[in-house]
Amino acid sequence: MTFVPTGTNWMIEILSLLRNKGDPTWCNSVPIWLRSPWYETIEGQSQIKDVVPPRVLTSHLPFHIFAKSFFTSKAKIIYVMRNPKDILVSLFHFSKMLHLYKEPKSLPEFFEDFLQGNILYNSWFDHVKGWMQMKGNKNFFVITYEELHEDLRDSVVRICEFLGKDVDDSLIDLVVKHSSFNVMKENKMSNYTLISENFMDHTKGSFMRKGITGDWKNHFTVAQNEYFDDFYKKKMKDLNMTFFLGTI
Repeated sequence: MTFVPTGTNWMIEILSLLRNKGDPTWCNSVPIWLRSPWYETIEGQSQIKDVVPPRVLTSHLPFHIFAKSFFTSKAKIIYVMRNPKDILVSLFHFSKMLHLYKEPKSLPEFFEDFLQGNILYNSWFDHVKGWMQMKGNKNFFVITYEELHEDLRDSVVRICEFLGKDVDDSLIDLVVKHSSFNVMKENKMSNYTLISENFMDHTKGSFMRKGITGDWKNHFTVAQNEYFDDFYKKKMKDLNMTFFLGTI
């Protein structure tokens, strides 16, 4: 469970590898959207029935419209968060490629659209606040893109513990090795180069663009950064958690 784009496919790759004991064969032979179908799409719903349990499903849906059956099931949710400033920049570039999105005219215009939730899946702020109502539940686990980036090995260990999987050093080594940005970027089953031009314009960029943290500093002005911080404080003041936004 993520907002867009927050490291969704990175987590799918990690879970795909864990599901297959670190063996990358599945990741190298089956497209990522078939390994973990999208819960809210027509295509995803038709693909789910073909996924052999234990299933890994993916969704960007807000808390208030997610399937009510989940909340009485034993299914588990891993919620991946990311610095919203980096999300804004990444989504700005991604929106130029994916035909589902209205192509942004400029970063300043998109900046305001992002803050006001005038984008697909609406407000990042509301998405986070909604899902954080689950925080503390035994079947809900929160991890950040920044944590994955800073210490992937420790992150995979914590994910294993949440899923009730044995923490085996050799397994962890394989997952870390095969879920690195460089490996995924070269894997056509994971890098979205197989997606039809009808859905994605590959001439306007790479789906796996940089795989770094803090890229917003290369795009925000000082004024935009201060405005964003003020907006964040107002929107998230009632949320009992801190999130590192960073400064220019």
